[in-house]
Amino acid sequence: MPSRRDLIQMTPEEVRAYLEEQTRIIVVTNGPDGMPHPMPMNYGVDDEGRILMTTFRKSQKVRNIERDPRATLLVESGEGYSDLKSVIAYADVEIIDEPEEVARAMSGIRAGQEMTGSLSESMSEQVRASIAKRVALRFTPFRYVSWDHTKLGKYY
Repeated sequence: MPSRRDLIQMTPEEVRAYLEEQTRIIVVTNGPDGMPHPMPMNYGVDDEGRILMTTFRKSQKVRNIERDPRATLLVESGEGYSDLKSVIAYADVEIIDEPEEVARAMSGIRAGQEMTGSLSESMSEQVRASIAKRVALRFTPFRYVSWDHTKLGKYY
């Protein structure tokens, strides 16, 4: 008989679908004093399943990643206990400084779609100007932990 943990674990396909339907993620990097540095961020998922976001080049997240290119990511949803869903991803992180890649990530995140497109005319001048101050962060997960309490019905 499978354990409850086995029953609520998401399949790789379910993890991918869940990450693609959500828009907010908690990014946890390792701060200079060794303490976790959690930050909520908007994100997108590229066609290879990597998680992308943009941030300011001088942000604490970037400084932390320059020092230690690993992070933990958390996406969660649900109001009641029986509705809880969550994915934790342990990932290696790449800092991308190329303006077209930053623009592509920004376009995908803003549209809530896959990471396609480029610096388009539809982007406001303010957004285009901010690209020069930003980097993209590409997270390549190497391990997931997940749970979906809806798989148990209303009885836990």
